[in-house]
Amino acid sequence: MTKEVEAVSEQPAEYSAKDYTDPPPTPLIDFEELTKWSLYRACIAEFIATLLFLYVTVLTVIGYKHQADTNDGGDICGGVGILGIAWAFGGMIFVLVYCTAGISGGHINPAVTFGLFLARKVSLIRAVLYMVSQCLGAICGVGLVKAFQKAYYNRYGGGVNVMAGGHSKGVGLGAEIIGTFVLVYTVFSATDPKRSARDSHVPVLAPLPIGFAVFMVHLATIPITGTGINPARSFGAAVIYNQDKAWDEHWIFWVGPFIGAFAAAVYHQYILRAGALKALGSFRSNA
Repeated sequence: MTKEVEAVSEQPAEYSAKDYTDPPPTPLIDFEELTKWSLYRACIAEFIATLLFLYVTVLTVIGYKHQADTNDGGDICGGVGILGIAWAFGGMIFVLVYCTAGISGGHINPAVTFGLFLARKVSLIRAVLYMVSQCLGAICGVGLVKAFQKAYYNRYGGGVNVMAGGHSKGVGLGAEIIGTFVLVYTVFSATDPKRSARDSHVPVLAPLPIGFAVFMVHLATIPITGTGINPARSFGAAVIYNQDKAWDEHWIFWVGPFIGAFAAAVYHQYILRAGALKALGSFRSNA
């Protein structure tokens, strides 16, 4: 606490009322991280979290399709429906971010990791290892679904993200860009040090809006792309299902989320938080 007070007191007068401190940018490449157990512990947490995320959500998708198939339209209340699928994705993100935020930051998504890397919240080494861990976790999670429900898994498409009929690739790409922008923008806003200082008495504040963002985006884009906004989720399902249809438009579920994450990082860091202006002001002050 003493260090925080000192840090605030050293700032210029116009910032003297601040009750928070922005952490310094993370080094672009930090080889010292490779010698720390905390990095590997975080990667394990990302792997397990993504595994659990894919296991629960893909099972939900397959279960919904099976229930819809067996009902044959006779019971309009049968199955979880699109609303239930959206709740499964949003709810799992809420739970898993809450569980892993203190260990790895609770990314569970290469697009989120990419956005935080652009904002210098994580180093390049950590970002790459996180993305690898997330993709491996996604593959293992979908693999468990196939192992336990092989017949249903193959029959109902394995939870693979594909473009819905009647929509162009451009529409699908736009849906992924905007959907990921909403998610990553929410991540930046919910974890902003300025907000944390004022809402520190609400410990679940960050996971809750992030989970709701995933829920809302799924409601909007399931009818278009099945909702990716998470390259690991799309990649894991495509690898295990491994049919031509799974790979035909797979690039959309990487390019779209990464563009959306880039846009969200620029918008939050350089427009809302005026990162460029602060850097310029610091440069002038030092000069």
